[in-house]
Amino acid sequence: MPNFELHDHDLVETSTFEGVRVEHRPVRNRQGKVIEGLRNTWILLDNPGQLNSYTTAMVKGVILAFRAASNDRKTVAVVFSAVGDRAFCTGGNTKEYAEYYAGRPEEYAQYMRLFNDMVTGILTCDKPVICRVNGMRVGGGQEIGMACDYSIAQDNARFGQAGPRHGSAPDGGSTDFLPLYVGVEHAMYSCTACELWSAHKAHRMGLLTSIVPSLKDAEGRWVPNPLVWTDGSVDEYGRLRHGEAKTGADLDAGKALMKRCTSDLSLLDAEVDALTSKLLDTFPGCLTKTIASIRAHKRAHWDKNREANRAWLALNMMTEANSGFRAFNDGDKDDREIDFAALRVRLSLGDKWSEELIRSVGPAAMRRQT
Repeated sequence: MPNFELHDHDLVETSTFEGVRVEHRPVRNRQGKVIEGLRNTWILLDNPGQLNSYTTAMVKGVILAFRAASNDRKTVAVVFSAVGDRAFCTGGNTKEYAEYYAGRPEEYAQYMRLFNDMVTGILTCDKPVICRVNGMRVGGGQEIGMACDYSIAQDNARFGQAGPRHGSAPDGGSTDFLPLYVGVEHAMYSCTACELWSAHKAHRMGLLTSIVPSLKDAEGRWVPNPLVWTDGSVDEYGRLRHGEAKTGADLDAGKALMKRCTSDLSLLDAEVDALTSKLLDTFPGCLTKTIASIRAHKRAHWDKNREANRAWLALNMMTEANSGFRAFNDGDKDDREIDFAALRVRLSLGDKWSEELIRSVGPAAMRRQT
């Protein structure tokens, strides 16, 4: 054993962060034996009431937690996940965006500096990073998830972008990373049409390392996501529908089955543990270098674009983001989007962006505001 004191390279002394949990959990070998003196570090977003959307304070916590995990000599792998079974992360906290950042581009530019540091911190972590997808991974949640090295998901999770429908562009990583995972054509459609993919489709497209069931029926049997096709069949036009949403009577039957099931993420945890056991059986230096070399493909795009994207996203808080985030925050449950056609007509006539324009094309709740 060394007879000297190791240096502390952490930025802060605390491991307690607002809205972010840090847990040290056992690492096991392939035979299931706990390895003393080593561990996995779990970083968990803890805002389930708002679908684990990240606030400014949470972004700071993730940055510091990843830095500490990267420095931790005992850590074999970092598991990035969230509390609950509904959502890994749905992106930035819309309430904070709407009530503080909307109309304040200078403030949002500072926020985006933190966001960029969060993504870069994941991409430069000296440990392998596993995204444990416990539920929806949408918007900025999709972006921080794709920055991870592996993604293991429960098969009721959904994946995708929402930016162009809520006043933003998916320039926090999706326009950089998604084409590398699924190709330019599918990335283009996902980022612009803003349709969510099932975990089965995301896995088929190459976005995920693996997926596992998370529902059990009354007899304790595992049930694949009953709302999507999982049998590898084709539709009446000969198109593969594996992972596509069911419709009509098939969807109704799936919903009825889902109501009779209970949620259980034990298979998800077992799959994560199995991967960390495989990573344990490698030379740590060789593993770190291999991961860094593969990450370089992501970083080439991320480093090239992140500063220009940050500047654009900040300025956009004066116009479309100002409108879209406020509409989502202030609108009623079933009326949270602007009238896109009306906005396009007003802009085509040369109207300037103004408070009147924003309210006039917003949902009914915004139009009623004075």
